[in-house]
Amino acid sequence: MSNVPAYGLWSLVIINSLIFIIFAFSFTKPRTPRDWRSFGAFSAFIVALFAEMYGFPLTLYLFSGWLQTRYPGLNIFSHDAGHLWWTLLGWKGDPHWNPIHLLSSVIIFGGLIYLGNAWEVLYKAQRSHTLAVSGPYATIRHPQYVSFIIIMLGFLLEWPTLLTLLMFPILVAMYIRLAHQEERDAFAEFGEEYAHYAAMTPAFFPWGRRNTQRKLSHAQESHHDP
Repeated sequence: MSNVPAYGLWSLVIINSLIFIIFAFSFTKPRTPRDWRSFGAFSAFIVALFAEMYGFPLTLYLFSGWLQTRYPGLNIFSHDAGHLWWTLLGWKGDPHWNPIHLLSSVIIFGGLIYLGNAWEVLYKAQRSHTLAVSGPYATIRHPQYVSFIIIMLGFLLEWPTLLTLLMFPILVAMYIRLAHQEERDAFAEFGEEYAHYAAMTPAFFPWGRRNTQRKLSHAQESHHDP
């Protein structure tokens, strides 16, 4: 394991954060306030992640006593030690090539590709004022939010930190709330067309329950009430 400290590198925090934020921005092209909220929350997660990865290892610092007791030879301020799964499982060699790190990379870039496919369909639908029902939208109603969650899960697997672990459920709850707002707006704009689409297409998982019809029917009744 390298004994060279790998923190306090704030230029790397900025560079890596910008790479992923700009990459996600090029896919999402946020236009509405809802788009900017979802993109902003994802950006905050990315900055918090890289701040611990290259800036200040808060998680390692808080657990330094336990880690040094459990692993006497461990240099907690080396970059390798920040790969917590590699450290806790006692693996040897380059941590960037351990199975968990490789799996996390597949999840992250798979999520980015899925995000790009979803937003391409959504962007075209928004420009033509039609309902997005093709591509990823043919299997679930909210692939854009699912993409963000997949990417964050990949980063949590690759480099778990206390801050991002705390942020994750909050961001998931926010994305679910944004999805519900999006559904109400879509129903107001497309009416029965969206009601039919929602009845046939699960919200977040391809195998999920198609149980939105009752909610949309209630929304329709409220919409027609004087």
